[in-house]
Amino acid sequence: MAIILASASPRRKELLRLITPDFEVVTSSVDESAVRADSPSGLALALACAKCEDVARTHFSDAVIGCDTVVEAGGKVLGKPRDKADARRMLQMYSGRSHLVHTGVCVQKAGLREKFTVTTRVTFCPMTRAEIEAYISTDEPYDKAGAYGIQGTAARFVRGVEGCYFNVMGLPVSRLYAALKSLGVRI
Repeated sequence: MAIILASASPRRKELLRLITPDFEVVTSSVDESAVRADSPSGLALALACAKCEDVARTHFSDAVIGCDTVVEAGGKVLGKPRDKADARRMLQMYSGRSHLVHTGVCVQKAGLREKFTVTTRVTFCPMTRAEIEAYISTDEPYDKAGAYGIQGTAARFVRGVEGCYFNVMGLPVSRLYAALKSLGVRI
């Protein structure tokens, strides 16, 4: 039995290596724009389950991990920014405020499944217009839900984190480890 990560995210691969170095990556073909849910945390879980189920169809006896991260600010879902203007808008929403990061995780092995969502509250310091402009002129915001990487230079804007830090990066490591163990996955 193999452990399969249904995500090409470099951050998720890095974080899964904290649990085990032995896994494969198989990217799902799910059309994320077609997935709907009644809340931001529900959307994160629905996307994670869709990705997991898609990959598990061809890896039934393996442990398949599907994940998705959704940032919620002011009750709105913030995905990856489309462009600089979108990244600017997101960062302005965070400045001096808190927002939520939801990561949905679905683990499936031989028909058994465990699914959950972990939510972390992140509070940003007030940011000046110049700080926002400098940050969005880097490559860092554009491949991340919510337009920032907490593990990168955006760390200087983070006043506090309530909950799992790794969740903000895209994978709640401790909770995933517990789920893998509960399904009998040997690590």
